[in-house]
Amino acid sequence: MDIQETGGADGRIRRKKPEGGIAETNAAPEATVKAGSRRRTARPRLHRSDFKKLENYVLGSSAAIITNVSLIVGLGSGQTGKGPILGGLLTVALADNVSDSLGIHLYRESEGYGPRLSSLSTVLNFFSRLLVSLGFIAIVLVFPTHEAMIIAIVWSLALLTVISYLITKRNGKVSIAGIASHVLIAVVVIALSRGIGYLIAHYSP
Repeated sequence: MDIQETGGADGRIRRKKPEGGIAETNAAPEATVKAGSRRRTARPRLHRSDFKKLENYVLGSSAAIITNVSLIVGLGSGQTGKGPILGGLLTVALADNVSDSLGIHLYRESEGYGPRLSSLSTVLNFFSRLLVSLGFIAIVLVFPTHEAMIIAIVWSLALLTVISYLITKRNGKVSIAGIASHVLIAVVVIALSRGIGYLIAHYSP
């Protein structure tokens, strides 16, 4: 007994039996298959929680803290005066900030975060680093060089302590050893900057 195939208004193929019953199949028309194959994967949207992620601020701010205090201590020990110190701090706040932000952007994209999340991380790190740099610039502008060096050291260690505390707290347990290790690294960098500045001031031609 023959079975007739008819096309319905919805594009599905229907098979009509002699008794008058219609059996509907799951076959989709070719146009529908092609349209489905061309669907694009939706890009991840930004959410408010993305602005609260600690990693979007830590990378830029921690680098700015170490770089700025090292520059202040190194050039201050070299007795160069406020002019060169401020010039170096402005360079860090702008040119070096852009370079560092580009590196963060490339790193985020290489980790598969996508263009939107990578751009958000880049912008937030840029402004967090800029804000930290402006704080050190204000210290040099307000205080004499020797006092500015001491205040910058105390301020930098305090900021690193707070950042380290937030990191360890986010990981589930506050680690005194982890905080101390971060502060110790900063102290070593500051001491090296102090020594280099002293050597340049006393032994350079």
